[in-house]
Amino acid sequence: MSWAPSRRVLLASTMTVPMAGRRAAAQAWPSQSIRIVVPFAPGGTTDLVARLVAAGLQERLGASVVVDNRAGAGATLGSEVVARSAPDGYTLVMSNIASHAISPAVYGTRVRYNPVTDFAHAALVVTNPTVWVANPNSGIKTLADAVAKARSPSGLDVATSGAGSSNHLMVVRMGQLAGKEMNHIPFRGAGPAMQAVIAGQVAMMSDSLPSAASHIRQGSVVAVGMASAERHPSFPDVPTFREQGFDLASDSWFGLSFPAGTPAGIVDRLNRETRAFLGSPEIRSRFAELGGTPGDLTPDGYTEFVRREVALWAPLVQASGATAD
Repeated sequence: MSWAPSRRVLLASTMTVPMAGRRAAAQAWPSQSIRIVVPFAPGGTTDLVARLVAAGLQERLGASVVVDNRAGAGATLGSEVVARSAPDGYTLVMSNIASHAISPAVYGTRVRYNPVTDFAHAALVVTNPTVWVANPNSGIKTLADAVAKARSPSGLDVATSGAGSSNHLMVVRMGQLAGKEMNHIPFRGAGPAMQAVIAGQVAMMSDSLPSAASHIRQGSVVAVGMASAERHPSFPDVPTFREQGFDLASDSWFGLSFPAGTPAGIVDRLNRETRAFLGSPEIRSRFAELGGTPGDLTPDGYTEFVRREVALWAPLVQASGATAD
């Protein structure tokens, strides 16, 4: 009597149960609170976007969606928390250009996750340009003023949301183009950095437009230059870097990513709900007001987007000489 058929049946049954369990989990999702980890302190663009998305997804999914700020190490600490979390669909990271494209190159072996393969990338949420702002009493109104300050004996301090951010790299590149290094002052998020500029503790900041937009409109900071291909329609009076003689353009991006191994059904559901939310006229208007462009990619599309960004930024970081120290 042969036992081969029995072994095949046993093997088939052991493979079927986990697959059936994953399908059931995807169909029942969500049955509890969902956590979005923001790898920066409250008050910056990543946090602002995450809270808008959390409110929208909570309404669409019928489950509580909470934001958990885990700042540090150029957005890599919070991202690692998610990469090491259970792939059950209840923990997400607000993945971004710092955590998944630039910081892995800046921090090197200290980053203990692969930005592509250790995540199930679900949805691109928004892209937006970089803007440089200054304290109104700093005397800096243009990029030429900033360069003159950098060349003075006291130098120029420029705040960012942290080492490893795209804004950090902008400070390095601007110093190279100006022929004078600028003093990078990293904070644990854009919120604290902006408050330091408003208080006059730091003269300037390189920031993502959404977190700076309200402060520019209120006049608490002066917009010195937009790092976009052309003037932004929401801020037509702010000249681009290129108009001022510096060939620099930089867009930040933000998305939603689960830990690798999250059931495809859950990833697809989150993608559909996120894209539906981002497509609503109210949200498109809100992002336009903040200076952002809503994303519209499938999970495969967002994964490939992250892969391209990693390939783009790693050699640029190396060439720039930017480090986390």
